Amino acid sequence: MQTESTDMIAQVQRLLTGLAFVAAYILLDWASYLHPMYGLNITPWNPSPALGLVYWLRVGKRSALPWFVAILTGEVLVRGLPATLPLTLVSSLVLMVGYGFMAEAIRRRSDGDILHDRGHLLMWLVVVIVGTLITSAVYVSLLFLSHLIPVRDWTVAVLRFWVGDSVGIVVTMPFFWLLFDGRHRLRNLLRRRETLVYVLLAAFMLWVSFGFGAVGEFQYFYLLFLPIVWAAGRQGVLGAAIAAFTLQAGIIVAVQWQNMVAVTVFELQMLGAVLAFVGLFIGVVVDEKQRVSDELRQTLRLAAAGEMAAALAHELNQPLTALSAYGAACGQLLERGENGTRLKESIARMVAESNRAADVVRRLRDFFRTGATQLERIALGELIASSVSQFEHKARLQGVDIAVDPVPACTLLVDSLQLQVVLRNLLDNAMDAVQTQADGKRHVSVHTQVLATGKVCIRVRDSGPGLSLAAAAGLFEAFQSSKANGLGLGLVISRAIAEAHGGTLVAEPMTTGGLFLLTLPVEKVDIDAA
Repeated sequence: MQTESTDMIAQVQRLLTGLAFVAAYILLDWASYLHPMYGLNITPWNPSPALGLVYWLRVGKRSALPWFVAILTGEVLVRGLPATLPLTLVSSLVLMVGYGFMAEAIRRRSDGDILHDRGHLLMWLVVVIVGTLITSAVYVSLLFLSHLIPVRDWTVAVLRFWVGDSVGIVVTMPFFWLLFDGRHRLRNLLRRRETLVYVLLAAFMLWVSFGFGAVGEFQYFYLLFLPIVWAAGRQGVLGAAIAAFTLQAGIIVAVQWQNMVAVTVFELQMLGAVLAFVGLFIGVVVDEKQRVSDELRQTLRLAAAGEMAAALAHELNQPLTALSAYGAACGQLLERGENGTRLKESIARMVAESNRAADVVRRLRDFFRTGATQLERIALGELIASSVSQFEHKARLQGVDIAVDPVPACTLLVDSLQLQVVLRNLLDNAMDAVQTQADGKRHVSVHTQVLATGKVCIRVRDSGPGLSLAAAAGLFEAFQSSKANGLGLGLVISRAIAEAHGGTLVAEPMTTGGLFLLTLPVEKVDIDAA
């Protein structure tokens, strides 16, 4: 019973949706029925097929019947049935079938979004142009064979119907597609103040263009590109769809109100189509770049988190080792019957080490969520020693000599985990670079110096093959890696971390050996120690 009730509700919803589509289609047909050729469905601008295409793409093939009813009803109510009923039925069927083939071609090649990228946009444009041309030729030929169009006007009728349909679809279909996409993106955008501003700018440019165009042969038409380029650049394809729809509607209204003859209908049609396509192309490019930027930002964050995890493993090693030692001590104390001060001290130290480990894990979690940093004062020598110690065992196995020069006594205000990521990357790259050298010639050195500018410079040098000028310039480009298993993000992340701390990270071109310079602001210099 519940299933039958659900099916009945779904059928009622589909029926109401179909009726709403038919009503909207006829309303658009009526609003655009301007300058008809021989009283037929041949007008300079025909946006109703765009609504039908969107309806087909959203609903599927079951939209064919409502679409046929809408076309047929429009012939009766809007145009007063200019042909015989049998001919009207056949011509309406021709249009529905032609548009249906276009909709299916778009659906199969669009992957659910006709405006996803430049490839989808161009595919959609080709299908619209070719599909409307074929449909126009068949439809007008049918009217010609029925003697509703003179022989001399067949070419003109095909051209006008083709241009009217293709321009109407190109200009209005993106607007309808986004309006009914289910995510309410366009409707949300229409509520924004910026959208109102460029719509008003479009209206003003229409007034300037047509106000002076009536006596100046529409010489200021280029001003109409300003609002659509602005909308596309700021809001992507959503803004372009709104601006294109506004401008085309304004052009039609202005021509009707002023009864302009200074420019031809064909020129205005081409202007509307070019405005729409330019805006949509810019909008698609803007959206593509935004998606790439978002994906790159997410990739960098995940890669940085992976680098952070290596530093955190080092940081967690000490509290976990201490926890193990204190736990073993507590066990020994309990075996000996201890339950006094020594046992309590051991338990308190276990709690302290647990809190320390929890703090390290919390910092990783915060970095995953927001990229947040935790600044702390740390001695430069402690930071260098902690980073180098992670490579001592690897250096012994690979026969690499790591030399650390005396470190100036100064304090930094930094996120120590993030700075360990930077130093770890530099030392790891240096270790890899010297692998091509013979035994006894594998050297890595770390030298630090406090500069007069109030910053400290950390130099990581290796005895590897060196870097050319071009190689040094390309080291900090994302996804450029010489390692077989590398993502090419280590140095990109390291430079970003250095710059976030107010410092810099550069690679010096050298014919022999590699040299990286990391500069960081100094919090305090210990003069007495120095």
